[in-house]
Amino acid sequence: MNINRCNTLAELNELASALIIHELQVKPASLVCAATGNSPTGVYQKLVEKKDSIAVDSLTFIKLDEWYGLGIDDAGSCEYYLHKNLLEPLKISPAKYIAFDGKSEDAEKECSRVANYLDEHGPIDLCILGLGQNGHIAFNEPAENLQPRTHLGTLSETSLTHAMVKGTDAHLKFGLTLGMADILQSKKIILLVNGRHKNAVMGKLLEQKISTQLPASFLWLHAAVECFYCANDN
Repeated sequence: MNINRCNTLAELNELASALIIHELQVKPASLVCAATGNSPTGVYQKLVEKKDSIAVDSLTFIKLDEWYGLGIDDAGSCEYYLHKNLLEPLKISPAKYIAFDGKSEDAEKECSRVANYLDEHGPIDLCILGLGQNGHIAFNEPAENLQPRTHLGTLSETSLTHAMVKGTDAHLKFGLTLGMADILQSKKIILLVNGRHKNAVMGKLLEQKISTQLPASFLWLHAAVECFYCANDN
């Protein structure tokens, strides 16, 4: 993992978006996995600003995860976030976007559908990730064991206090997510970490000790991870 230390969030957004654009110029028909949350928002804004630099119509996006029980009409859902910050501004066709349906009545079937898509069209070319305060990646939470493929995971207390879902009335307990193998099979991974509240977990990640109790530590096993890290809040 290559650690790019940034002095400001603006610097992180600029450097990370520049690398993403470079990767998409190298392979215009990329399958891009998109995370949600606070960390990637500024990077996505930069991508939208510079959309003329990439062949947007050639891209395909896959959603990293979703709160099970929330749909596009819920402001706290990953679906709502991606449509607002990335898909609609880039004018991505529905045919070029694959996503977990958080409102699906059959979670197992939904996970199989996304897994089958990856089996047919994967692996992911460019995977954009954030880092959870407890070290989770997507909804792969700290545990004795980690799941390799798409699955319905039990959310940690840390995840349930995320700002995205603080205002929701839905009773959340699970998350639909890509598994660790799905993520680690990506050709290139970009990890975005910013804010003082992430410094403690970032410190643990920098110890380079691989543990299922810190799922993000498995990124050290990947040959092409670029981490952009800003220890400040602005």
